[in-house]
Amino acid sequence: MRPKIVCFCGSVRFTTEMLIVAWEYAKAGKIVLSWCVLPDCYFKAHPESAGDDNVGVHAAEKEGVREILDELHKRKIDLADEILVINIDGYIGDSTKSEIGYARAHGKPVRWLEPDKQWTAPAEDAGKQEEGEQHVSGV
Repeated sequence: MRPKIVCFCGSVRFTTEMLIVAWEYAKAGKIVLSWCVLPDCYFKAHPESAGDDNVGVHAAEKEGVREILDELHKRKIDLADEILVINIDGYIGDSTKSEIGYARAHGKPVRWLEPDKQWTAPAEDAGKQEEGEQHVSGV
């Protein structure tokens, strides 16, 4: 039987949390697709690429590849059986909202790391929400 494939969606400001959850999923036998993670040494070697997430500037924007990475992430959603939204303290950025909308439009189940802090789509998107959307109560 093929392992479940889960695509993580969320802000790069939660990369540490995403890596921890990815480890737990891998230990449970799931395949995780997530955003690209660059080590600190990359930014030491390329300081011009360092983002400033406090003001919403991502390294991909500084390097002019945000659109490429956004499209690749949608292809990861296409490959996945479901998505998991890394919504620490309820934060959902515009890119993540777009990914949630894309997943819903393509019939992918949406799960939430923090169930009590789900993002509610605008009224025009409300009908696209999956009936079976759920939170993660464990891996």
